[in-house]
Amino acid sequence: MADTGSEAVGERLREVAELVRKDLSATHEERENALRASRQTIQLASRSIRATHRGQFDEARALWEQARDTILPVAGALRDRRDFFDGALLHDAEKEYAEAGLTLALVAGERLPLSDDLGVGAAPYLHGLTEAACELRRAALDALRLGDAGRAERLLSHMEEVYGVLITLDFPEAVTRGLRRATDMLRGVLERTRGDVTLAARQMALERRLGTLEERLDGR
Repeated sequence: MADTGSEAVGERLREVAELVRKDLSATHEERENALRASRQTIQLASRSIRATHRGQFDEARALWEQARDTILPVAGALRDRRDFFDGALLHDAEKEYAEAGLTLALVAGERLPLSDDLGVGAAPYLHGLTEAACELRRAALDALRLGDAGRAERLLSHMEEVYGVLITLDFPEAVTRGLRRATDMLRGVLERTRGDVTLAARQMALERRLGTLEERLDGR
C-alpha cells in the first residue's frame, strides 16, 4: 500500500511539474517579448525626441508612431498581468513613448495630447510630461542661440505651466511612481532655464538699444 501511495504521489508531482513548466515557460516568453518591445520603444522615443529638437517634426512623428505601435499592443495584452506591471516592466517604455509625443506637441506648438489619446495610464503620462517639460530647456536654449528670445520665453512659459500643474497632484508615491522626485528635478531645470532666458533677453534688449543709438549717431 505504501509503495502504491508513493507511486501515486510521484506521478502526481510529475504532472504538477509539467503543468508548472508550461505555465512558467509561457510567462517567461511573455516577459521576454515585453522586454524586447520596451527596449525598442525607448530607442524609437529617444530618436523621435532628437528629431523634434532638430525641427524635423515629420520624422519625429513617424518615429513616435512606431513607438506607439510597438508598445501599446504589448501593454494592452499584459494589462491584467499585475506581476508585470507591479514590477514596472513596461512603465519606462510607456513613459518614454509619452514623453516623445508630448515633447513633439510642446515644441511644435501642437495640441497637447491627453493620457487617453496616448493610450497610457496616469503615472507614465505624468512622468512623460515632466520629462517633456525638461526637454523644453534644450529647445529654449536652441531658440536663444538663434536670437529668438520670444520663442524661448514661450517655451519657458510651457515649462512653468507644466510645473504649476504637477505640484497640485499630491498623491502617495506608490500611486504616482515617484512623481514628486521628478517634479523636484523639473523645478531645478526650470529655475536654470528661467535664469538663462532672462539674462539672454536682457542682453538682446540691450543690444537692440545700442544698435538704435548707433543708428541715431550715424544719422547725425
